[in-house]
Amino acid sequence: MAQKIAIVGFGVCGRVAALLLAKHYDIEVFERGDEHGHSSAGHVAAAMLAPMAESVLCEQDLAEDGLAALALWPKLLALLDEPVQFQQAGSIIVAYPQDQGAMAHFRKQLKPLAGFAGQDIDGAQLQTLEPELAGRFGKGLYLPCEGQLDNQGFYQHSYLSLKRRGVRFTFNADVDVDALAAQDYQAVIDCRGIGAKTAHTPLRGVRGEVARVHAPEVRLSRPVRLMHPRYPIYIAPKPEYRYVIGATEIESQDTRAITVRSTLELLSAAYSVHSGFAEATVESLRAGLRPAYNDNRPHIEQRGKVISINGLYRHGYMLAPIVVKRALAQFNTAV
Repeated sequence: MAQKIAIVGFGVCGRVAALLLAKHYDIEVFERGDEHGHSSAGHVAAAMLAPMAESVLCEQDLAEDGLAALALWPKLLALLDEPVQFQQAGSIIVAYPQDQGAMAHFRKQLKPLAGFAGQDIDGAQLQTLEPELAGRFGKGLYLPCEGQLDNQGFYQHSYLSLKRRGVRFTFNADVDVDALAAQDYQAVIDCRGIGAKTAHTPLRGVRGEVARVHAPEVRLSRPVRLMHPRYPIYIAPKPEYRYVIGATEIESQDTRAITVRSTLELLSAAYSVHSGFAEATVESLRAGLRPAYNDNRPHIEQRGKVISINGLYRHGYMLAPIVVKRALAQFNTAV
């Protein structure tokens, strides 16, 4: 009989852990939300896989981990019963004349990654990569190694695929990980994200806000980032002409709905990049909390049978495959 492992938290890390372990272990998942994962930061996110762009904000080793994780995502998605959009066609960064100084500063901060480097492109090259941006911007910056995936498709099909493989789920359950560890599980994988925050846990929430729109008049094929006075705004294409527009980064643990200010900034920025967004249908306006420690780095910790994976900050999708794999290998619960 296969050994039992409990996974607490069914966000990005919990799903990756379950996919890696389900073939060889008897898995039981506990999640305080429902089966749709709407309360999870990973469901709100744009699922950008952007190690080069993020290298401006993180250390070299985390950016390199993000590049390595890009190679793991297709293998993870191959474990699903249905295809999920995965793209690695690079990303484009553009700026208006008044923000070219911010663009130049961003360009200087990019870290080299395994032979990849940012490429300055002129208007003709921009037109070749994204024809619908032609005439809107005279130049840009192309980051060749980046990608993204359909996070909502991943949430849906990871749950269905794992359920078909016999993984047991308990939803709407706020469980005690130490109480689980006292049971006959070989290990308890704690992937609760911000849900693991207690008075004694140095986690903090970093608020992010996004808009999801249906824009049939827009034909962008890869993520586009627009330099913005307060924060870079990205537009990430999803299946069937849907786009995620985000994201603010606010040092706040406020869980209220997205603000009017953020909504206006995100949607007006998208419209300024492509006028086709004027006729888009707004499908959702959402806010979520990213879990982070003071150093903004992921932490892997073991306490008895409890293995905690947390603090992926704004790098959830970018780092999850390699951080989870490293945690499971470190504590000999992976195959």
